[in-house]
Amino acid sequence: MTEWYYVDNLRQRQGPVPQEALVKLHRSGALDDASLAWREGMGQWTPLGELGSELGLAAPAPVAAPPTPEPAAEPVAERPLTGRAVFTASEPSYAQHTPVQTGPVGAVAAAATAASPYAAPRADVVEPRSAARVQDGHVVYAGFWKRVAASIIDAFAIGIPVAIVAMIVGGLMGAGSSFTTQVFNPGETITSYLLTAIAYAWFHSTAGLSATPGKLAIGIKVVRTDGDKISFLRGFGRYWAYLLSGLIFCIGLIMAAFTERKQGLHDLMCDTLVVDKWAFTAQPERQREELGTVALVVLILGGVLLVGAFILMVVGFAALASMGR
Repeated sequence: MTEWYYVDNLRQRQGPVPQEALVKLHRSGALDDASLAWREGMGQWTPLGELGSELGLAAPAPVAAPPTPEPAAEPVAERPLTGRAVFTASEPSYAQHTPVQTGPVGAVAAAATAASPYAAPRADVVEPRSAARVQDGHVVYAGFWKRVAASIIDAFAIGIPVAIVAMIVGGLMGAGSSFTTQVFNPGETITSYLLTAIAYAWFHSTAGLSATPGKLAIGIKVVRTDGDKISFLRGFGRYWAYLLSGLIFCIGLIMAAFTERKQGLHDLMCDTLVVDKWAFTAQPERQREELGTVALVVLILGGVLLVGAFILMVVGFAALASMGR
């Protein structure tokens, strides 16, 4: 029996369900022709309107209801000849009301219970569910320049707050900050690296984020190679592997530009991928291959800052050389 998956009106992935159930949902109006569906063997999610011939979505001919018999006329009672009118009335009957069961598709409905016609209406409260991970479909991997742009943003978004906290810790330890005293402070350095590793691990492992502020701005995220989110410990270890990738002449970082799945050395060591934020979701068609406006602007600004820093360094060396003559 073929099992189907579909995207409901709340943009949530549901399934698997048999074909008959999918057809019933379409005929009842819970799904329309624009709702996406997928089964094993299909290359991508397809609107139900394009699957009509395969699923047999044509509505069955309506069955004519039998004619309703005319109610029999009630006999007219003869009025007694007493000079007074006589009124008769029947006891009112209250139809038993059965509440309609509601709830998300696929949920097990509660047993129906009889209710008084005077009872206040009520509705089922359903906890929202996050979209399930989808392994099938095309995956857009984050290229080298997208990752560079995200790193530039993270250098400010994470690096500056961590540096401030590290300076405070250095001052509390009595040695002063290495930024002001030019004296190496091991406590401040260790604090800086630990806080940065914790920040990266938290952002990468948090459900709904899976990305640092820089990656969120660029529209990419870090996941396991099967599309699942990474754990905090894996994210913590990935940061130290990232440092190792940079220590070996940045070869481990440059590898992301040449490997098949755009993985750097730290990704290969930690079994992770950097992908588009819509990858491994029920809406893979929203992924984008292009660099993006945010990434392009960040790369241009980063290039300008780098060139400016190089010019300042050259001018500084020239000034020192002229002073030494």
